[in-house]
Amino acid sequence: MSTSSLSKGCFVFKPSAKMKKETLGLEDYFIQGCEGEENRELRFKLCQDLWDQIKRDTEVLQDELNRKILDSLLDFTRKCWSTRRQDNADWASRMRASEIPTAALVLGVNVPDHDITFQSLSELLQQSVTPYVASVQAKECGALKHLMQKVLERLMGTVVSVDDEDDEEAEQHPTSPQLHKSMHCSLSVLRDWYTIKAKKTNIVTPGKKRSSPSRDEEQQQPPLVIIFKDFEAFNPKVLQDFILISSRYVEQLPLMFIFGIATSPSTIQNMLPHSVSSLLCIELFQSLSCTQHLATVIHKLILTPQFPFKLSSKVLLVLISIFLYHDFSVRNFIKGVQLALLEHFHSQPLSVLCCKKKEAMRHVMQLSHQDLERVRQLPSFRSYVENQEPQEQVKLLMDDAHVKVVCQNLIKGLQKYHKNYYPVLRCLHSLTASLPRFPLGKQIRELHLLCLEKNIWDNEDYQSAMKLVGMLAKDELVASLQRCAEILEPVKSKRIKKALVQLQDLITKFQQPDKTTEETAANEEEISSPTQSLQKKTDLFQLQKTLLEMKESRRTKKLSPFEIARNEATEFIDSLVRSHLSPPESQTLNEVCYYSSSAALRRHLNATPRTSIQAALSTPYHYLQNDSLRTEDGSVSNAAPDICIVHKLHLECGRLINLYDWLQAYSTVVSAAEGNDPDSDNFGKVDEVKHARFIQAVSELEFLGFIKSTRQKTDHVARLTWGGC
Repeated sequence: MSTSSLSKGCFVFKPSAKMKKETLGLEDYFIQGCEGEENRELRFKLCQDLWDQIKRDTEVLQDELNRKILDSLLDFTRKCWSTRRQDNADWASRMRASEIPTAALVLGVNVPDHDITFQSLSELLQQSVTPYVASVQAKECGALKHLMQKVLERLMGTVVSVDDEDDEEAEQHPTSPQLHKSMHCSLSVLRDWYTIKAKKTNIVTPGKKRSSPSRDEEQQQPPLVIIFKDFEAFNPKVLQDFILISSRYVEQLPLMFIFGIATSPSTIQNMLPHSVSSLLCIELFQSLSCTQHLATVIHKLILTPQFPFKLSSKVLLVLISIFLYHDFSVRNFIKGVQLALLEHFHSQPLSVLCCKKKEAMRHVMQLSHQDLERVRQLPSFRSYVENQEPQEQVKLLMDDAHVKVVCQNLIKGLQKYHKNYYPVLRCLHSLTASLPRFPLGKQIRELHLLCLEKNIWDNEDYQSAMKLVGMLAKDELVASLQRCAEILEPVKSKRIKKALVQLQDLITKFQQPDKTTEETAANEEEISSPTQSLQKKTDLFQLQKTLLEMKESRRTKKLSPFEIARNEATEFIDSLVRSHLSPPESQTLNEVCYYSSSAALRRHLNATPRTSIQAALSTPYHYLQNDSLRTEDGSVSNAAPDICIVHKLHLECGRLINLYDWLQAYSTVVSAAEGNDPDSDNFGKVDEVKHARFIQAVSELEFLGFIKSTRQKTDHVARLTWGGC
């Protein structure tokens, strides 16, 4: 492009259609670098459909878990102002006229999950109670004027000025649509606005019908709800001033507070003095604990045959460890599952078979020769081939059509395995979760991890658990078996239905009345008779004979009907476990459904910025891809960035680093990089440019936490790292 103008100026040219950069969609990002080019589009569609289904189910589950606490908050909000306007005696006895109704919502330390709860709470309040809801966070309310501004803006839906500077801007720009609507930041402004709003319009609460004049009057004065999402993070002085100001307007404005608390309700007493907290009428609401929330999510998301995608023991252990030792966030746990799902479909070409049964059967017949070769290279399939007859092995290695038929049968078997695995797992957990010291874990996820790693029946804890089950009392054992029957009853599987019939027969045996037979009584008499003979006078030979008879009688003691039935129940549970709880590695084609790359997942989710920074400073070539920075002995090139050179030199120093010596060494390295003659007088000489570059590099190292200033010596800095590079 050019212009014929002779004058200086700036010319604007619209880009042509060819110059426009095409934006990449989700599918394009998925396809780039994807393993296996044949089924990339299909795998992306399967991944997206599966994740959409998981997302919908988890959202429904979270709504169900939060429904109880949210319904309680809604009832509290309605009750506060309806009873107060009616001058209810019970309410007057609880709250004075100057007190502000406050809900202390204890949500737990899983702070990343709080946003979802508050979003649902705000939507429900606006739909069924009041259209005036304001949510504020500590990071946007550093001062009282900012808190007041955010509250008024979100309640009134307009711009509110904070100081006189905004008024000056409004006078200079009277036509500005935002500044023209701005008003002063004060609760008196909110009071006047609310009074005018109530008079001009019938403020009818959404979702409510008019029933009586008193009801209409109640609807025309909906409360003003202010939600403090992160109560602990607020400045206590700001909160105290805001509450004091609000208490003066509570008779004129139907104000209500909701405090989002992450730690303990005692935080309110610690942050607010008694003179301020006495102005609040506080009611406590406790949400479901994050560990219970996680257990429910794992039950609905992981321990179900509904979703074909599965996690290996190492991957699941990484996700649970991050949850327990980092953030307690169920939301981040679900994001980790999403990342594992994406990585599985992106890196495993055979994930095209990770879908529902009908789709998987159809996709097997569409596999290419290259995909079938990938099937033959799977460890589980190679083990399967090794266990077949020689003729069958030849077919599996040479005949593609035969491999497709076999793969269909194997996929069916894998899905049957999952269909039977989870009900039996829950049965075993219901039997062992109440045992002393919890030999197989208190949570079902612990038992699931044990079953994923190896044969559970080879575990010593399993053996001790079965011994304890064999010692249970009748009522405890019958109750546990009935719970197992309830778990197995809805499962539509021939093997499970057969096991259910056997289990019901065992329960029937336990419910029959005990029969004390004459043989049992006679046996007891026989056991007691040798004991009675010991009381008589006898010689040594007769004593030895009597003791041997007693020992033999104890060995041959007949079991009671209950003990026989209890042993049968224990053997039945053990046979059920051995039949259905084998680890996934024993199933052929398990690689199609199971994601096992725990290292990749840990690298993405559990980042180590310190290690990455040190690696970048020590080996800049791997990040900058500049051939002049390539070194073989692990050293840093003298052409590297200044911060890399300074970092390398500081590794050669002790705990205290002399800044002058450090600067001289840096100047020498930089002079060599510039190609100066080492024998010249100016080689290694510090000029203003080098000095400025050195100061900047040292400041960057201090910002990254490698060094700090020290008072021991004014011209030294203290090193905060150990060892070499």
